Amino acid sequence: MSLEQITTTMKDRIGAGGVFKKSVKFDFGGDGLVRIDDTVSPAIVDHSAEATDCTVKVSMADFMDIAQGKQNAQMAFMMGKLKVEGDMSVALQLGTILG
Repeated sequence: MSLEQITTTMKDRIGAGGVFKKSVKFDFGGDGLVRIDDTVSPAIVDHSAEATDCTVKVSMADFMDIAQGKQNAQMAFMMGKLKVEGDMSVALQLGTILG
C-alpha cells in the first residue's frame, strides 16, 4: 500500500471527525508521513509535519502488518518496531481509527 492509499483510507475512517478528538502523526521515515488532526472540524488528514499530540514512528511495512491484524501493536512496540513520542494515551486510542 502506498502513502497515498494510506492517506485515503485514513480520510475515509476519520470521516468528518469528532470521534478521535486528538492529533497524531504516523512517521514512516523515508516513505513519508501522515498527519491526522481531529481537533478541528472537519478533520484534517494530510502529509504535513506540523506538531501533533503524538507521533508514531514505524516502518510502512510494519504499519501495514499492524493495520491488517498480522502483527500486534503492543508486541511491535515491545520489539522496538514501533516508537511513540508525545502523549502515549493518544497512541492507545488509535484502534478507533485503525479498525
